Amino acid sequence: MAMCAGIWILLAALHVQAGDGQMVQMDYSKSGFVGSQVELRCIFINSNPPVKISQVTWQKVLNGTKQNVAIANPALGVSVLSPFKERVSFKQAAVRHRTPSLEDTTIVFSSLQLSDDATYICEYTTFPAGNRENTVNLTVFARPMTRMTLTTPTIVARASKRKMTVATCLSANGKPQSEIKWETRLKGEATFQETRNQNGTVTVRSNYVVVPSRETHKQKLTCIVTYRSERITDSVVLNVQYEPVVTIEGFDKNWFLNRQNVQLTCRADANPPVTIYQWKLLNGSLPSNVEIKNNTLFFKGPVTYDLAGTYVCDATNGIGTRTGIVDVNITEFPNNPHTPGYETQPEPHNAGAAIGGAVGGVALLGVAAILLFVFLRRRQRTFKGDYSTKKHVFGNGYSKAGGLPAHPPIPKNLQYPDDSDDEKKPTQIGGPGGFEASERNFDGEQEDLKRPYFTVDEAESRDYGERTLGFQYDPEPEIADDMISQTDGSVISKKEWYV
Repeated sequence: MAMCAGIWILLAALHVQAGDGQMVQMDYSKSGFVGSQVELRCIFINSNPPVKISQVTWQKVLNGTKQNVAIANPALGVSVLSPFKERVSFKQAAVRHRTPSLEDTTIVFSSLQLSDDATYICEYTTFPAGNRENTVNLTVFARPMTRMTLTTPTIVARASKRKMTVATCLSANGKPQSEIKWETRLKGEATFQETRNQNGTVTVRSNYVVVPSRETHKQKLTCIVTYRSERITDSVVLNVQYEPVVTIEGFDKNWFLNRQNVQLTCRADANPPVTIYQWKLLNGSLPSNVEIKNNTLFFKGPVTYDLAGTYVCDATNGIGTRTGIVDVNITEFPNNPHTPGYETQPEPHNAGAAIGGAVGGVALLGVAAILLFVFLRRRQRTFKGDYSTKKHVFGNGYSKAGGLPAHPPIPKNLQYPDDSDDEKKPTQIGGPGGFEASERNFDGEQEDLKRPYFTVDEAESRDYGERTLGFQYDPEPEIADDMISQTDGSVISKKEWYV
């Protein structure tokens, strides 16, 4: 099966025509470009016993009409007919011998022409088998001439904004015809036109249309011609002339009194370049301190209110004149203190003031720390109670829950001076249940006798034995800052309440 398939492929490639054992082998088709060379193969496969070849004739078939091209006859020799005589020949030299060999009568076309495009017949005349022939299709290609051109060397952008053809891409006399595409960033459109020539070629023309403007200047325009599998590109860069586009630079909306070194510059984007700049001030004349250099106004000296106004710059090139305008206003103070030309005087002693403030702050923090330490120290020394116990404070300042251990009751025979207006102070009491101050030396306790009362902590921390002291108390006991009064008459420590 595979052998049969291989034979079929070979026969298709060779385009074999057989009869009674004889075969004429030819290619199915051949092609070439105008001006090139091509071979048209024709081989006769003889039978066994062989037949006699009387003549081989090559013919061109065009529109149903046959035209002889070349003839090889064993007796008469080789003949190539006009108009192929100068361009067609038999490939094998044996065909031209006195005793020729005509089994291979391949012909060669040189300098192909478009008129050579046709079907060709290779015919063998044999005896006694008769005629045997086969055909080959010859296709002649014509490579197109590709060209891209600008419509005009100078493209001018007009105020009317009318569309115009700026470039043309041409693919002329091609066979088969070409395909044209455009590649660009321009926002234009393309038109196409095809012309079929009498020799069978086709000319394709495409125009690119766009509105010339400043934006189209220096834009790249590429024409892509696709011919068969070949890609041909050509590019141009548009040169568009346009009027100046004018802007005025230099005014930063921060011109203030006494500012230095201000100026205005007229900028113009134009093709061709600007040749003339003209400055003027609307509704007035330019200030006297203005110096004009090329396209710039230099204002000498400090800024004054005289510089305010509307400044106009006219820029002219070969296409036309355009105008730029800026309104200048003057303020008393700068909008930005860091503006060049504005100098601020540094305030004296800023560094000293900063250092003094820092030292003062450190000293203040030190004093606050010392006061806090003293306060906490005194608080620690004057209160040594149990924060876990509520204390019911009575007139003597003692705790109901944690009273003094083994303390004798207060005697009822306290004696006070008659003048009750003065602060009541305890007096020495004699008798069986009392003591004489002179009987014992209290040393450090002498000061305690002079005090009107003792704190609860002090009473709890001292051992008086059999002695009884006389006290006088303020009518309202003072509650420490860290104590909170309760509704039952007791107080409780803030530490106990919040911890």
